[in-house]
Amino acid sequence: MSPLNITYRSTATGPVLHVVGELDYERATALREQVDCLALTRGQNLVIDLSRLEFCDSTGISVLLAARLRAQAAEAELILVGIPANTLRILRIVGLDQVFTIQPASETASETA
Repeated sequence: MSPLNITYRSTATGPVLHVVGELDYERATALREQVDCLALTRGQNLVIDLSRLEFCDSTGISVLLAARLRAQAAEAELILVGIPANTLRILRIVGLDQVFTIQPASETASETA
C-alpha cells in the first residue's frame, strides 16, 4: 500500500493540490482536512491533480464530492486534473463525470485551471 502524499501550490487562479498514492478509507481524511483548510474565494478554481493517484475507493470519491461542495460554498470551482483511467471509468459508470469538471493531465491545465 502506498501512503497518500498531498502537496499544495498556489497559482493566480487558485490553489492546486497534487495527490499521490492511495486515496482510500484509511487516508482520505488527509485530503478532506487539506481542502477544509484552504481559503477559497469567489471565482477561484480549486484544482486537484490526480495524475499520480494509484487507487481510489468510495471514501476517496466521497472526499472529492465534499471538496466540490466546499468549492461551491465559496463560489469557486473544483477541477479534477489527470484522473487515472481506472478511476475515471468508475466516475463514468456512476455518472460523476457529469458532476465534476475534468481536464486531462498537463502542466498547462494545472497552471490555467
